[in-house]
Amino acid sequence: MEGKQTYLSTMIALATAAFGLIAALAWNAAITELFKVVLKPGAGVVSLFIYAIIVTLIAVWVINTLAKLAERTAKTGGG
Repeated sequence: MEGKQTYLSTMIALATAAFGLIAALAWNAAITELFKVVLKPGAGVVSLFIYAIIVTLIAVWVINTLAKLAERTAKTGGG
């Protein structure tokens, strides 16, 4: 029975990652188009760097928040 649970957990993790990637790519396209509209035409490289910096800052914040949550949960034995 443990093998089935491990298999199911792995499949759920893989499916979650796959759909997460698809959603990320969709958001990437949408946000890239938004930056093209908001920033002046011809600012191609500049707008890409601005976008990359903003996304990186958001990613670092989310990862740090999740790490703190995991640490807090581990300390309280909630996992």
